[in-house]
Amino acid sequence: MLEPATTALVTGSSRGIGATIAEALRDRGVRVICHATRAGGEDLIAADFAEPIAPQMLWEEALDMAGGHIDILINNAGLFEANPIDVSDIQWLDSWEDTLRINLTSAAQLTRFAVKHWLAEDTGGRIVHIASRAGHRGDSPDHWHYAAAKGGMLAMHKTIARQYAGEGIMSYAITPGFTDTAMAGDYLASRGGSGILADIPLGRVATPEEIAAIAVFCALDAPESMTGATLDANGASYVR
Repeated sequence: MLEPATTALVTGSSRGIGATIAEALRDRGVRVICHATRAGGEDLIAADFAEPIAPQMLWEEALDMAGGHIDILINNAGLFEANPIDVSDIQWLDSWEDTLRINLTSAAQLTRFAVKHWLAEDTGGRIVHIASRAGHRGDSPDHWHYAAAKGGMLAMHKTIARQYAGEGIMSYAITPGFTDTAMAGDYLASRGGSGILADIPLGRVATPEEIAAIAVFCALDAPESMTGATLDANGASYVR
């Protein structure tokens, strides 16, 4: 009897880093269930993480699509929008809460569902969190919320690793710096890209393929003793 295929749920996987991770996992024979904010399709579920119920709906639909078991969760979905301190109070608060919900709370919800699922099934599983260099060193004056969300993701990741390793649940985190995606490109251009590149000893930003290679390693190949680790990918722009 054939063993069931390994199944991964990858959030924010319609483009950029998430799409590259999904493709790299498929190349390794993993069945990938993708997520996008809009436009569902075959093995693609639409869920808007700005809505509190969306992560639960995504998990339940993905579990059904997977035939009742998911092996890997990759928390990649994110929002990166400026939130200057001189906007109106309500606008600043709305932007803060949207970013925290999409970048951190939704990942926490999905992680909770995954951990409960693996504990109930007594199978173990792996979570890969796509955090950010900003979670360590902060970000621009317009991105307090983004840095706070990624710092929270790292704290959550460490907690999961420490509490559930004995049950076979492994947690890994990746902290990219700037990566060559449309989102990062717009930001680089807005802040004078050459000046930002001067702060990266490597002399360039990361590629989505580089981040995907690390994510696939964590999801499939990393030794269990590495659980709790955070892997930097920032061209030595921030060295811990």
